[in-house]
Amino acid sequence: MSKVVDVSRALDIIKDSDVIAVSGFNMATTPEYLLLKLYERYRETGHPRDLFIVTDSLPAARGRGLDLIAEYMFKDNDFSFIKGFMMTFLGVAPWLQRLAIENRVEAYSFPIGVATRWFRSIASSTPAITKVGLGTFLDPRQDGIYLNDLARERRTCRVELVSINGDEYLLYDCPKPRIGLIRGSTADEFGNLTMSEEAIYGSVLAITQAVKAQPNPGVVIAQVLYASRFVNTRDVHVPGPLIDYVVTSPPEYHTQSASIKYDPSVCGRVVISNACLPNDDKANFEITIARRVVLEFVKLVERLGRPIAINLGIGIPALAARIIKSEGVDDYIVTTVESGPWGGIALSDDDFGVAISPKAILPMPDQFIMYEGGIIDAASLGFMQVGPSGNVNPSFLPEKVTGPGGFPVIAYGSPRLYFAGAFTAGKREIDIIDGRLAIIKDGTIIKFVKKPYKVGFNAELGLKMGKEVMYITERAVFRLTSEGLVLEEYAPGVDIERDILAKMEFKPVISRHLQPMDDIVFRDEPMGLLEIVEKAIKR
Repeated sequence: MSKVVDVSRALDIIKDSDVIAVSGFNMATTPEYLLLKLYERYRETGHPRDLFIVTDSLPAARGRGLDLIAEYMFKDNDFSFIKGFMMTFLGVAPWLQRLAIENRVEAYSFPIGVATRWFRSIASSTPAITKVGLGTFLDPRQDGIYLNDLARERRTCRVELVSINGDEYLLYDCPKPRIGLIRGSTADEFGNLTMSEEAIYGSVLAITQAVKAQPNPGVVIAQVLYASRFVNTRDVHVPGPLIDYVVTSPPEYHTQSASIKYDPSVCGRVVISNACLPNDDKANFEITIARRVVLEFVKLVERLGRPIAINLGIGIPALAARIIKSEGVDDYIVTTVESGPWGGIALSDDDFGVAISPKAILPMPDQFIMYEGGIIDAASLGFMQVGPSGNVNPSFLPEKVTGPGGFPVIAYGSPRLYFAGAFTAGKREIDIIDGRLAIIKDGTIIKFVKKPYKVGFNAELGLKMGKEVMYITERAVFRLTSEGLVLEEYAPGVDIERDILAKMEFKPVISRHLQPMDDIVFRDEPMGLLEIVEKAIKR
């Protein structure tokens, strides 16, 4: 019998209080049609209700997927559909953030790599144990994984400190899902699922395995664009016996990302050799920061004498991809995106997780093994606050709940970390004039503070692990040492006392070799990096 059924028949299987695992990295692999139809059923009948959602990342974007459902919940003033959720990142989902902030549902958050590990652990009946999160806000001795008071009270999901052979680890856990809502491109009548037109693989297979594992194997419903009599055997990502129902979706609920309906270069069907980076409207000084970060990557290529693989975080670090591409060194400095793509042009904001013309795409659990194990060579991540010892708060504020995203795993595993961001925050006017930094109006918000609001990167543990850590801004470059932050470089045009030290809540160590930043990063011209890396690799 064919597993391709009407959406109503498939959703009949979902009951009150079910734990539902949902795939999705922003809108990539998000089964939006299934989610909206499930909520439509609830509005009509009052059931199913009190659902608990667990995800590998975020099956939403602004006004899409679960964020749209959260918006409807507020408009209807009815919060009985979702009892709670564990989501790893809420940064592009304002209505889901509001559910957490206002304590309307239980809200928990694992790092993305820990969530993907947890799904595979459920599938193999083993606990999800890792060192990721020790000494940070995720540590139960600090805040733990709890995003609001309801979560702290009920503890449906948990994180515990455990000891193995005298070493500390964290154990992360949530209830085993009974239902899996996943997404692929095409399925045959037996349920064999391909991902041929998806931008990423995400954790679709891992979620399916977790739902189907003993004890109490559950039910998996797959959303697809096409139902076919047969599919190519080698294209099958999830075997048919693991899928119970297949539902075809209208195209408008099955987009490759938030803004891309279908682009063959995104799913790897074609590779565009002359693809152009998006024209991001970024300030000159932000481009300068990215150029300085890329110089550090080039130095690493010179030191190692080979191409390197790196990760770039959201925000200013992502601008480094533009520099790497424009300098023609993308074959030597290969960027990765935490959702799975290697190489290509990574997109940002609500389209983050998708890349144009990637050279490879890995399933997300495998991608995060690369990060946690330090298999990549370096990472550049953003920062919101930095403390005297080098601790980093990546994105947390009292009035904003974003979740950890991929930051804790990448910061834990990468052997080299180049944190990158503006020196101050707030309304500011900073420009590059004649190769010098001009601070016309500085930001009023201090980012180098005595005590960061939350710790996402623990500098003491980083030093013990032997990490190379730098903090790169438009006016100053610091290096992490056992004495704390050491000021090593300053931008031409700045006054060190007035523009750097006076804008910090603590005094860094001043290097005996303090020097100006390389003026090449302040010029509006190519830096000639291709010749440098080619020479380094031919040595």
